[in-house]
Amino acid sequence: MLLAACFLSACFCSAELRVPEPPPGLRPGLAGVPRLHRRGPGGRRGNVSILLWHWPFGRPYRLSGDVCQQRYNISNCLLSDDTSTASTADVVVFHQQELGSGRVPLPPRRQRPASQRWVWLSLEPPANMANLSRLNSLFNWTMSFRRDADVPVPYGRTVLGADGRAGRVPLNRSCLVSWVVSKYQPEQARSAFYRSLSRHLPVQVYGRWTRRPLSSRELLPTIAKCYLYLSLENSQARDYISEKLWRNAFQAGAVPVVLGPSRATYQALAPPGSFIHVDDFRSPAALAAHLKRVAADAGAYEQYFSWRRSHRIQTITDWRERLCQICVRYPRLAARKSYRDLEAWVNA
Repeated sequence: MLLAACFLSACFCSAELRVPEPPPGLRPGLAGVPRLHRRGPGGRRGNVSILLWHWPFGRPYRLSGDVCQQRYNISNCLLSDDTSTASTADVVVFHQQELGSGRVPLPPRRQRPASQRWVWLSLEPPANMANLSRLNSLFNWTMSFRRDADVPVPYGRTVLGADGRAGRVPLNRSCLVSWVVSKYQPEQARSAFYRSLSRHLPVQVYGRWTRRPLSSRELLPTIAKCYLYLSLENSQARDYISEKLWRNAFQAGAVPVVLGPSRATYQALAPPGSFIHVDDFRSPAALAAHLKRVAADAGAYEQYFSWRRSHRIQTITDWRERLCQICVRYPRLAARKSYRDLEAWVNA
């Protein structure tokens, strides 16, 4: 396979957790958001109070009012970032980035009520995490892009229902393929793949690495000028499919050429027939030839957008939406669960 020709990668599966089936009409991703009568761990009914111990990357959102009800129609779910409520919150959420760097200390364990549940949160792949072993036996639940997390919070999801852009596929684009990258690291698998592919076709590269940065307003219109987009993940990790697919490719309307988890993972999560996986080709030259053929054949190119007649995608970018999902899952989460070896779970 092409991926093996460019680099070595590994993917290990774990059967530690069983994920409930999503409701009809929703492919794997965030759970639906019905109004719920809460019966949480231990059988208690009523409001679920969730304390975010620190905002991810130090970027706070407004929490005034009943955020979960008003924005996402999730009732009985109270969000707070007031750390003085740590002794009374039902759930406390901690973001790995700040824990791993040591910038944010954990609250004293002696002040933790016996019934309080701690949630470990991260949307980064294992390669970007540090100091996990010291967090063993602290957390009851995980919150991650992984489907087997206690609270799955992917970057995006595929849902049933026609996309409003169905039937409108621009065919007179000015470039073949583009890639946006800011943190280019030569040793990464995606870098090796890019170097191999670029020997066979031109790639328009944007981002800080090439000193061609794009503002948030420029990003999607620039990608939309190209037929194809390189949705290359910085790490090949289980279920890790980031905004490089959901936002950069799908929202811009370019066909994604994907490098990340297995084809089976993309088939389970992305719209049907919407992507080109690098593992399907024996060499960079074979992939390049296919990409050129697709861009030159209007019928073949439009096939990659046929999913829009029956599906659409939704991106999840607001940390409040992710936090509210705890309440959706809360009635079904195990009360006595504990991750004695968090690092092993992360690396599974």
